[in-house]
This record gives sequence, structure tokens and C-alpha cells, in this order.
Amino acid sequence: MLEVLGEANTVALIGLLGGIALGLAARIGRFCTLGAIEDFLYGSDDGRLRMWAFAIGIAIIGSHVAMSTGYLEGASTAYLDRVWNPLGSIIGGLLFGYGMALSGNCGYGALARLGGGDLRAFVIVLVMGLSAYFVMSGPLAHFRVWLFPVETGAQTPQGISQFFEAGFGVAPVVTGVIVGGLIIAFTLSNSAFRNSPHQIFWGAVVGLAIVSGWVGTYWVAMTGFEAEPIETHTFAAPIGDTIYYGMTASGNTLSFSVGSVIGVIIGAFLGSFSKGHFRWEACEDPRELRRQITGAAIMGPGAILAIGCSVGQGISAFSVLAFSAPVTFLAIFAGAAIGLKQLITGFAPAE
Repeated sequence: MLEVLGEANTVALIGLLGGIALGLAARIGRFCTLGAIEDFLYGSDDGRLRMWAFAIGIAIIGSHVAMSTGYLEGASTAYLDRVWNPLGSIIGGLLFGYGMALSGNCGYGALARLGGGDLRAFVIVLVMGLSAYFVMSGPLAHFRVWLFPVETGAQTPQGISQFFEAGFGVAPVVTGVIVGGLIIAFTLSNSAFRNSPHQIFWGAVVGLAIVSGWVGTYWVAMTGFEAEPIETHTFAAPIGDTIYYGMTASGNTLSFSVGSVIGVIIGAFLGSFSKGHFRWEACEDPRELRRQITGAAIMGPGAILAIGCSVGQGISAFSVLAFSAPVTFLAIFAGAAIGLKQLITGFAPAE
């Protein structure tokens, strides 16, 4: 495959296939971070939150098994190689969650809605991708690095599994299987979720899509001759990468990120079309569009500070049990809760 397609096109294809699976999960399986949080806080329904947790459990077990069998080197992943900055995780997570609530979608959700014909999501995608690049490598990049220094090549991998290995001699695969198994057992402890094969199936699809990214890019990095990064799905900087590629394709190469983003749109289109849900939608209320643009502009920088979005930190970083994952996910949850409260009930005390 590498000889025919080349390394860049191969990792793009891996990202595309995983992205299609994620797009189908969003449209057919109703897999959505903000929707899960809103259901839990205001609908007394934790089904989609359990589906998210089930995906995390599958991703943790799959990634750790891959590490133990030589199909992934966890220490080479960005989440474990970069020295963890707790303040960046908390502030970035809060910003991302709050922006997600204002815009009505995370980056992944916006791509999925775009695949279903929602033109409002197109605006969210553009603004989020541009705002992420604005602080990642644009005018505010130096200011960001000054406030939140970036240090790669950590002396010890920044992960829970590696911590237990160094301190107690426990093999990472043992930690991963135990933690992932406990999370899955918790999700299945609820009879309603246990009796919902639809949610279990799509949760597993998402978890396996994350694992496929790790394993696929690692295989290319180890087999090919070019220095391809080991990565998996996340939807903040990759949206900016895709916009950038769209403007410079003649002098640029495809990447996993571009394949992943396009794959989600394709998968969402196929899923919405198969369910008869595809339809063009636009925003008729300027105030709503203003709110969504504001939320998207906040989400991009938040994801860059947190080194990941609701998928990047919420599942991908969790899959390798990075220190940052649970802290960032809780911060995203808290930020989304604040934003939803503002939108649904307001902050003014009841009379």
C-alpha cells in the first residue's frame, strides 16, 4: 500500500476511513458530546453519556493491547510526550466547553451537522478552524507559548499507565485493561443502557475508530521512510489543517487530519441520507448566528490551550490514559454546564 499510495496518502486514507465511522456514529448513533451533557443535566437521561464512556473504555483497552503487542508506542503520542500543563487543561477545557454550548456543537458535531446539510455548521467549522490556527501558529502563538509554555520530550511519559509501571511495576496493559474494563462495567451497570444494543454498538465503533488511528499511523511511521506523526482523531487544529490544505493543495500533501475531517463529513452525509434526515438548513436569526460564531471563536483557542477537544482529550487522550484527559474532560463538562445554564435558564436568580 505504501509503495502505491505513499505515506501521506496512506495516513490520509486511514483518517478518512476512521472519520467516516465517526460521522456515521454521529448521525445514526446520535453520538454527541454536548447532546450527552445536555441530556444528563436537563433531561435526566444519561444514556448518551454512558455511550461516550463506553467508547472511552473500548479505546483504552484497544490502545493498551496495541501497545503491549507492538502495534503502538504510547510514549511517542503527543498526549504522553508533551509535559502536562494542568492550568492549560483547565482553562482550555472551560473555554472549549463554554464555547461548545454557545455554538451548539463541538468541532466534531459541527462537521457531522454539516454533512447533514446544516449551513450554520459550515460557519462554525470555518470560525473554529481559523480561531484555532490564530493562537496555534498565528498572531497570538507567541503570547500563548509565553503564558502556557510547551515542552515536548517529557522525561517520563505523561500517562497513568506509565506512572503505575514506574512506581509499582505494573505493566501498562494491565492498568489499561483494568481501567477500561471498569469503565465499561460501569456503563453496563445501567439496565437501560445494557438493553440498548444501538448505543453499545455505536459507542464501540467510536472507540475502535480512535484505536484504528493510533495503530494505522504507527504502522506507517514504522514501515515508511517519511516521518509521519503518530496520531488519531481530534477536531480542532485538524479543521484548520483542512482549511489550509484546501488553499495550498498544489504545494502541500494530504495528512491524517485532512482525511479525518473529510471522512466525518462523508460519513455524516451517508448516515443522514440513509435515515432520510438530509436537508439544507440555514440560520434565520442573526442573534443565533452571532452566538454560534462567538462560541466557535472561543472553542478554537480553548482546544489549543487544552491540547485537544471533546474528542481529542475526551477520547483519544483517554485511550492512552494521559494525565490531561480526565482533568480536561471535567473542565469541558463544567464549561458546557455553565454555557447551557446561561442559554436555558439564565444566571439571574429566580424571583
